[in-house]
Amino acid sequence: MKLLSRDIDKNGEGGVVLMPEEAEDMWHAYNLVAVGDTLRSTTIRKVQTESATGSVASSKVRTTLTIAVEAIDFDTQACVLRVKGRNIQENQYVKMGAYHTLDLELNRKFTLGKHEWDSVAFDRIELACDPTQHADLAAVVMQEGLAHICLVTASMTLLRAKIEVAIPRKRKGQCAQHDKGLTRFYDQVIQAIQRHVNFDVVKCVLIASPGFVKDQFSEYMFTQAQKMDNKLLLENKSKFLSVHSSSGHKHALKEVLSDTAVTARMADTKASGEVRALDDFYQMLQNDPNRAFYGLRHVEYANEQQAIETLLITDELFRACDVPTRQRYVRLVDSVKECNGEVKIFSSLHVSGEQLGQLTGVAAILRFPIPELEDGDSSSSDEE
Repeated sequence: MKLLSRDIDKNGEGGVVLMPEEAEDMWHAYNLVAVGDTLRSTTIRKVQTESATGSVASSKVRTTLTIAVEAIDFDTQACVLRVKGRNIQENQYVKMGAYHTLDLELNRKFTLGKHEWDSVAFDRIELACDPTQHADLAAVVMQEGLAHICLVTASMTLLRAKIEVAIPRKRKGQCAQHDKGLTRFYDQVIQAIQRHVNFDVVKCVLIASPGFVKDQFSEYMFTQAQKMDNKLLLENKSKFLSVHSSSGHKHALKEVLSDTAVTARMADTKASGEVRALDDFYQMLQNDPNRAFYGLRHVEYANEQQAIETLLITDELFRACDVPTRQRYVRLVDSVKECNGEVKIFSSLHVSGEQLGQLTGVAAILRFPIPELEDGDSSSSDEE
């Protein structure tokens, strides 16, 4: 993402001009755009013109519109962001107040205006425009007959391919059908890796499975690569790393990312930091529960005592349509930073973010133990 210009006054009102350069930037834009903002971008509009004879002709024209945002839709698979709203600036093709849906496109700039820019929005722009934040990890999570090809970036886990092949069981004295099915499955996985993994960007490819499937697959893949003289795989052999997972399903990626061998290879990526922080929280919850709080009321109470060492919060909470609710979370984040606490904003598209979302979306590791809240506070927290 490129920040082309920024015009925000001392009260936090104003706009920024941004240009998305890759698919992940659309996720950042989705986290920036909120209902009530103004969005200006080029778009294509179908226009009908009537001639002197009364005949009507329709044509498509490219024009620039400014809309007041009313609805936002993000397609996680295609990484497409659609923003719907009413036109608020005079335009020769579109009436004032007419509805239009803007599709934000790669390499086309857009202007986003807000009545109040907060610290979380500024952090999101900084993250989107920082080239060092882009992760460089691909993962193949597999078991016999099932494989998921995932790309793990700083902000999201993208499922690029799911491969399912029925493999016949081994029978006494008859292994040929089983071996044929396994070979067919391995070939499809190899093709998917070559199609979806860009080795110019990716620094590490994880092959994860229960048992010996990962080792058998790696051996088969590089044997085939030598037979077929596949330079792409042979030149990047050092980037492949085999690790254990409990299954071939996508959720097993969480335990894969917490593996010590993996964290050493991807020490600087944001995804790895999130997984480590969540593991630390669960260990604290098990060993010293008075130093691990979750739920908004409990975490706010801990913050009042200036006890929060690390705040874990999902970006989903900042997409609340209710402005006071969003401001409440922003105040919590700012307050923790002021008290020299660490804030980790989890992406809801990562497996770790999904897991934190099941724990109300907000949790904290404390500097010192705080006794549990009284029943009255606890019940009101449950209502939250």
